[in-house]
Amino acid sequence: MVTRLSNFFLRTLREDPAGAEVASHKLLIRAGYIRPQAAGIFAWLPLGLRVKAKIETVVREEMAAAGAQEVHFPALMPREAYEATGRWEEYGDLLFRLQDRKGGDYLLAPTHEEAFTLLVKDLYSSYKDLPLTLYQIQDKYRDEARPRAGLLRGREFTMKDAYSFDASDEGLDASYQAQRDAYERIFQRLGLEYVIVQADAGAMGGSRSEEFLHPTPVGEDTFVRSEGGYAANVEAYTTTPPEAVGWDDVAAAAIYESPDTPTIETLVAHSNAVLDGEYTAADTLKNVVLALTHIDGTRELVIVGLPGDRDVDMKRAEVAFAPAEIEPATDADFEKHPLLVRGYIGPWSETGPVLGEESATGIRYLVDPRVADGTRWITGANIDQKHVHTVVAGRDFVADGTVEIANVREGDPAPDGSGPVWLAKGMEIGHVFQLGRKYAEALGLKVLNENGKLVTVTMGSYGIGVTRILAIIAELNNDDKGLIWPASVAPFDVHVVAAGRDQIAFDVAESIAVQLEAARLDVLYDDRVKVSPGVKFGDAELVGVPKIVIVGRGAAEGQVELWDRATGERDSVSVEDAIARLTAP
Repeated sequence: MVTRLSNFFLRTLREDPAGAEVASHKLLIRAGYIRPQAAGIFAWLPLGLRVKAKIETVVREEMAAAGAQEVHFPALMPREAYEATGRWEEYGDLLFRLQDRKGGDYLLAPTHEEAFTLLVKDLYSSYKDLPLTLYQIQDKYRDEARPRAGLLRGREFTMKDAYSFDASDEGLDASYQAQRDAYERIFQRLGLEYVIVQADAGAMGGSRSEEFLHPTPVGEDTFVRSEGGYAANVEAYTTTPPEAVGWDDVAAAAIYESPDTPTIETLVAHSNAVLDGEYTAADTLKNVVLALTHIDGTRELVIVGLPGDRDVDMKRAEVAFAPAEIEPATDADFEKHPLLVRGYIGPWSETGPVLGEESATGIRYLVDPRVADGTRWITGANIDQKHVHTVVAGRDFVADGTVEIANVREGDPAPDGSGPVWLAKGMEIGHVFQLGRKYAEALGLKVLNENGKLVTVTMGSYGIGVTRILAIIAELNNDDKGLIWPASVAPFDVHVVAAGRDQIAFDVAESIAVQLEAARLDVLYDDRVKVSPGVKFGDAELVGVPKIVIVGRGAAEGQVELWDRATGERDSVSVEDAIARLTAP
């Protein structure tokens, strides 16, 4: 049945909505695809649902081709399963938590590993039932502190999440590859450029983890690439440490006066003035004090030593210290630890470590991987207005471990030896994980193997952001007039516009719309009588159906205009030719 604009639920806007920053956010609201309800929460209108359904169809077809079967879970889930896996606490403030009238704890699920695991545990008990891959397309909820960019970073969003279940690691490898391949086909069908990068598993847990990132300047993820093919999210990038070197011929560490040098810049300038050498920030050891708040509420300070020419990347730090929350140490933290001398902190002290502690300050001390044994540093002497030079790692101090929290820079070496890396921005559109046995062990998912012994099932998890993909497609396909949807996801195949004022234009437009509909095309027909042609053209440009038929002054002579929104070409053709061209395979 032809969809007529005269009774279609659509109102377009001429002005950009307040607070919208990116093109997709502006245009999806202006063109009547979504309407904001609250920060990061949107209502879906008929146009938006049609595009969303097209994307979901592509996903469903490729999931079926990969052997996955669809189920559907509620968004409202009880606390117990998430508590058993530790994620009730690990997700922290990202969870929407609530209670029912009886005081029972529930959450709006950000993801459903627990539910899938318990479902399979309930119904399957033998290795003969496996492998198995289940998926759903479901709304998810995360209490984002700063929802932004419309559908790109919201509090409610639609995801496809799939989960594989295997009796062996080899089976998991095969299931993982099948889903990974399916993702490539999905993004290729949707016309999305993507880069597959190594990623951190975060609260999901597991071993192997890869993200599908769409390169875009509005992306929130930074990733690194090399000419040799290495690609990783910055959180997953690993530093190549220098080789350890000896120190037999290295002079002893020596304290020197360094008044008014609390920063790396002032320290370098002063050291070059008073010491015999040409030092740079890379020769200094910066010591950053961070405060960790653990799941049980305890607060711990940790000091991280890193080369002075590097800064802390807080996203990398959040991953490194997860699930603890992390922030710079406060004034109150310093007051509680009198051995911390601001601007002059270091891992070495002429009086040695604090009694019973390895660290000179009595606080856990970690270093960047570049602080390898034998490397020599200028650093704080833990005495006000004094630093120490020729401090040798491994000789003068031993760290409690290494940690990757330093920023990654253009030109840093790829860890696989494939050359220097460069940085780019991207938006996550898919993520695949080898979860292993974390959730199965926590929830008791076991099956009998071929020898009749119980074995723990190994799992994979695979997510695609459906609504985020919709926004990215809109972000990529627009001009200064409005949206220009690719044919594969457009809400309609053809937009027929009756632009003339005479009845003949409406009669011809009606006939064309009916014939196109009979040819199994989805048709939007602008049959509004008291709307000017200019407004109709503006709406057609804004809504973004890729093929437009304009029926105007030439209708009486059997002539119409074909308008291709993607190329901007407009051709005057006969009615018969227009129908033939639009229905051609």
